[in-house]
Amino acid sequence: MQPKKHFAALACALLVLANCTQTPASVEPPVAEKPEPSSYPVNSRDASCLAEAVYFEARGTGEKGTLAVAQVVVNRAKSPKFPNTICGVVADRCQFSYRCDGRSDVLSVAEDRRQAVETARKALSGAPDITNGALFFHAARMPPGWFNTLDRVGQFGGNIFYR
Repeated sequence: MQPKKHFAALACALLVLANCTQTPASVEPPVAEKPEPSSYPVNSRDASCLAEAVYFEARGTGEKGTLAVAQVVVNRAKSPKFPNTICGVVADRCQFSYRCDGRSDVLSVAEDRRQAVETARKALSGAPDITNGALFFHAARMPPGWFNTLDRVGQFGGNIFYR
């Protein structure tokens, strides 16, 4: 591996590791007080956590698919049923399968990483919620299971979304 590529991969791994070690799973309890639906206080750590979730959960699903997944995370952070920060939602008890699959969480594909960061910024900057308040999603290729008990919002980029 060339030194520049090795350094970039190491830097990405350290950024992801820093995010994981700073927000232990299940430490942040749900809090009833949430930001107003039209706004969410944005900081770089939240943007990093959201980009990570978009990268692993929605890569290759197109602009609407990635934005819809990002909005589910933001909607959860606003809901009293989930942790009240973006990073808390992403780290919450294996809610997102990539966090517990034992594989590397390095955002190694540069273009996909750039798109995930762009989508995170867009979602955190108040982009209209195309999911209409969805809190859950699953891959359309998977059977819905218990999701059938929820209100289906729609399908965006290969995932089905629910409230």
